[in-house]
Amino acid sequence: MTTFVALLRGINVGGKKRVPMQTLRDLLTGMGCGSVRTHLNSGNAVFTHPDAGAEALAAGLEQAIERELGISVACLVREAGEVRRIVDGNPFAGQEVDPARFLVLFLSGPADPATVADLDPAAYVPEEFALGERAVYLHCAAGIRDSKLAKQLTERRLGTTVTARNWNTVTRLADMAEDATA
Repeated sequence: MTTFVALLRGINVGGKKRVPMQTLRDLLTGMGCGSVRTHLNSGNAVFTHPDAGAEALAAGLEQAIERELGISVACLVREAGEVRRIVDGNPFAGQEVDPARFLVLFLSGPADPATVADLDPAAYVPEEFALGERAVYLHCAAGIRDSKLAKQLTERRLGTTVTARNWNTVTRLADMAEDATA
């Protein structure tokens, strides 16, 4: 049995794309997932599945949401171990970083350094970012709302689907996933 984390992009924001968490749990259960738990109301779920891979589960969840709710929602699914590696690979560990202003941008594909090669880090200080394998770590020292760097790290630039979570949420999901496998 493998433990997974699902991250739905852009739901329950401003009244658009409403996906109740009970509905999300029911959809995942209907897909053969077990031990389904959600975190917050922003499309985060931890669950187990006996034999499907992350990409198949993401596609299946997108189809189930479209079929049941009539809305198109991008879903990224990661194995629990990958989420833990993202936490353990924090390039800002040991620095004083407000976890509410520190985001992980989860990517549907690999992070390509060429997509950000033209970004001059000095132009965005005190904001900073670092690429992971399928993630971008983004520290918005003054907050996300006014972040100039966040406006640059878009799906268009990165060439892949992106959904962001703050550090508190990322670490909580990693812990929930570990609890599910224990």
